[in-house]
Amino acid sequence: MSTIMPRKVSPAAFTKALSGFRSIVGKDWVFDSDEDRQSYIDPYAMGDGLDHDCSAVVAPASTEEVRAIVRVANETKVPLWPVSRGKNLGYGAASPAEKGNVILDLSRMNKVLEVNEKFAHCLIEPGVSFFDLYAHLDAKKIPLWMSTPGNSWGSVVGNALDRGIGYTPYGDNTEQLCGLEAVLPDGDLVRTGMGAMEGSAGWQHYKYGYGPGWDQMFCQSNFGIVTKAGLWLQPEPEMTAKIDLAFPKFDDAAWAIDILADLRRRDVIQHNIVFGSPVRAASTMSQRAQWYDGPGAIPDAACEEMMKKLGIGWWNAKISLYGHAATVKAHVALIRSLFEPRIGKELTFELWQQGDPPDKSARGIPSTLGLQSVNWYGGRGGHLSFAPVMPSDGTLILDYARKIKAYYEQVGQDYYASFTIGRRHVNNVSLILYDRDDPAMVTRVDKLYRHLVQEAAAHGFAEYRGHISYMDVIAQTYNFNNGALGRLNDKIKACLDPNNIIAPGRNGIGTNRA
Repeated sequence: MSTIMPRKVSPAAFTKALSGFRSIVGKDWVFDSDEDRQSYIDPYAMGDGLDHDCSAVVAPASTEEVRAIVRVANETKVPLWPVSRGKNLGYGAASPAEKGNVILDLSRMNKVLEVNEKFAHCLIEPGVSFFDLYAHLDAKKIPLWMSTPGNSWGSVVGNALDRGIGYTPYGDNTEQLCGLEAVLPDGDLVRTGMGAMEGSAGWQHYKYGYGPGWDQMFCQSNFGIVTKAGLWLQPEPEMTAKIDLAFPKFDDAAWAIDILADLRRRDVIQHNIVFGSPVRAASTMSQRAQWYDGPGAIPDAACEEMMKKLGIGWWNAKISLYGHAATVKAHVALIRSLFEPRIGKELTFELWQQGDPPDKSARGIPSTLGLQSVNWYGGRGGHLSFAPVMPSDGTLILDYARKIKAYYEQVGQDYYASFTIGRRHVNNVSLILYDRDDPAMVTRVDKLYRHLVQEAAAHGFAEYRGHISYMDVIAQTYNFNNGALGRLNDKIKACLDPNNIIAPGRNGIGTNRA
């Protein structure tokens, strides 16, 4: 068996840590064999993924076990990489940013602790997946809806803490957080918001409590380990309506995004809208070789063939409406008046109301369909996402899309784009699909990603979420006052975690550079 050691940790200290972990969780829940570690390698790694290999894995079943593990880690200086379920695919999955960290796998902590139907909230542990929460609500016939991302294997809590996005009115999962329980780097336990009161009756009712609000401190950070989270859920609406919009020309992005963004700001459309390219649509239902098998980037002629055969446009958007029947019908009429004259045909909405089969609604139903896109090139596929935050201005976005499409084509990668339209912003999800076992393609992908980071920064746009291999690269683009934000983060890290044992380097915080 090969041994991977944590950085700057002696073999004796590492052995002592593993012994301590086994005494806490039992020997069956500490994994350090080659086979065990291999199962935690990023399945989308560009290459073998061993540059982000862990030294071992420990899987606690309770908050008290997490606290005890953290104390042992502090004593032995062994760094921990906490993951909720390890399904953050496209961002590194369970693998640590720093090779040799011990993965703290929280997937055994998978209880739905409470669902309050009247007040529409729940309290859950980090191992609860989107499938788990949906199954709980469905089995108990609770008329509350949740929002789901493209990968429903993942953790609801983990997605919210990493500022993931779903596609119903409660799709900004971070915004729905209300009250966290977290283990601090010294093993202390804190509850945020109203939960800071013993016996609180309002923990999931009000986010802020008294004094500073600390929920966001644990989002995209390494300042603690979240072991419970409150989340607001959506009361089932009286009616929903769904429609697929297809825009035939690349240049349609300018006017279409302006209209959609205005409707989103006014909450006529209450969810984040995905506005995507032909390859985005085709990659979940086909492979590249069905459309083009030549060198270089896929040509526009092949994209036009996709559009014709799949009945899609150059840009495509799914819109759902939610609320009382009269409101939904009025919004349907408004959207028809805005789009039908430009598209040149009557729009057909699919309506659902309470009592109809739930799968016909615009409810967030868990799925992994989106993951099929990694099969696009064949081989062992993967994807890497670069998604800078931009103003929701159609002309600006069209000009930027032209430039990014041209660079994809220059390096020889297929242009996959979607623009996720929020209330005041757009995330340009520039997905990069690849065959992880094609060294030339992996080199191109790395070049493309690094270019996208710098190109976006030159326009004043920055990524909001980062892959483990590029966390420092992204953090360095937040460079106001010579990187003042990074200095602030590192000061807080040094105060809370002087031994740097919780996820060193996550999002550029506490990176070991020596």
